[in-house]
Amino acid sequence: MIEAADDAGGALGTADLRREQMLRAVLEVIADRGYADTRIADVAERIGISPALVIYYFKTKDQLLTEAIRYSEDTWYANGQRRLAALPTAAARVEEIVAMSCLPEVDPEPHDSWLLWLDFWALAARNPEVASLRQKADERWRDLIGSLVISGQEAGEFRAVDPDRFAILLSGLLDGLAIQIALHDPVVDPARAFDLSMCFIADQLGFDWSGRRGKRGTHR
Repeated sequence: MIEAADDAGGALGTADLRREQMLRAVLEVIADRGYADTRIADVAERIGISPALVIYYFKTKDQLLTEAIRYSEDTWYANGQRRLAALPTAAARVEEIVAMSCLPEVDPEPHDSWLLWLDFWALAARNPEVASLRQKADERWRDLIGSLVISGQEAGEFRAVDPDRFAILLSGLLDGLAIQIALHDPVVDPARAFDLSMCFIADQLGFDWSGRRGKRGTHR
């Protein structure tokens, strides 16, 4: 544990960087091996540190997954907020979050985040701590969708629908399509999932959608 103690005794910035490095490694290893076959030793080996140091920061493998999901979510939302702020209409902002959920990034992350979510959802069914994080993550996702609907209604872009009800429907649709994407279903590839989602949204919210968009985005 000397390595762990030395690292903890350093500057806070160094500790934060070390922790982020571990979380990114977790995302990569789980995407490669799956959660069930991921060991703390695999995460340590990925970044060239001792397993004891990983355990010092994250006591259990379940905690590693929980914190990795939290880190992935926070990064996704921070990136999303920057992208949404640059768009002029509510319709464009809704389209952006759908693209971020469905379409592959031009320069993809080194892990497939939907594979991570499959493991996360499965663990949430039997782990109370993970279940709590899953609930908060879904609430955050529906709140974002609902807020975009309200802003579009206030701007006269969207018809009068119940924002909460619509958020439940859209989040459920996107999560369901995400499973098909993660499993590489030949009928539901990312582009088709995006198009189907946008047709549903445009019909529900009452705006015209041209279907013209470059194939870019970043997985939630």
